[in-house]
Amino acid sequence: MLTIILYTLISILLISVISLIGITIFFTKEKHLPNVLLFLISFSAGSLLGGAFIHLLPESIESGIAIVPLAAVFGILAFFILEKIVHWRHCHQPTCKEHPHPLATMNLVGDAFHNFLDGIIIATSYIVSIPLGIATTIAVLLHEIPQEVGDFGVLIYAGYSKGKALFMNFLISLTAILGGIIGLILSKNIESFASVMIAFTAGGFIYIATADLIPEMKKDIGIKKTTIQLIGLILGIGIMLAMTLME
Repeated sequence: MLTIILYTLISILLISVISLIGITIFFTKEKHLPNVLLFLISFSAGSLLGGAFIHLLPESIESGIAIVPLAAVFGILAFFILEKIVHWRHCHQPTCKEHPHPLATMNLVGDAFHNFLDGIIIATSYIVSIPLGIATTIAVLLHEIPQEVGDFGVLIYAGYSKGKALFMNFLISLTAILGGIIGLILSKNIESFASVMIAFTAGGFIYIATADLIPEMKKDIGIKKTTIQLIGLILGIGIMLAMTLME
């Protein structure tokens, strides 16, 4: 159990550090940023789909729990409801006149829920197995990179200084630690919680990839951009496939 706790905390702290990546907006030439984000979004979508269909769903189905398929469906519905009620936006573009963002406060509240769930997701994945936990962490990590760039843009647009924006993003990301602790406690005390949560997570990953990321990708047309997207998707799925060698 100590090993699982250690892996969980290290993974969550790694995810939290990624919140500081938003500063790269100021070190990336403006003309290159759209292509960088284009690749990252595609890479993220591929890793989430690969994680859901190659790792999470097979693992949860193998548990033999009858409500696993329903948990996956509920995961999709739950992420949809969160997006509607909390205005949780998985935005992957820096703010501009053509692409306005919601208020910073709402963005931070949505991020807090998001990171809290990430903590539960990572913890319950490690409860099932170390390789599954690593694969889930990678999928979450790859999704966080483009999202944090967008979140940083929101706070700057709202009038935050660079330092305050970085600090607030990092502070909010630490809610994942609380989620991780709760995930470990519930997995230990509630039978089959981890397996059901894994299926729920798979549904969430599928929702994010198909409802948030792929529609964002469809906005960009042209052979060059489509090629970049396909490479990103294939690499994302390929990483998840390669992770099966650890199991």
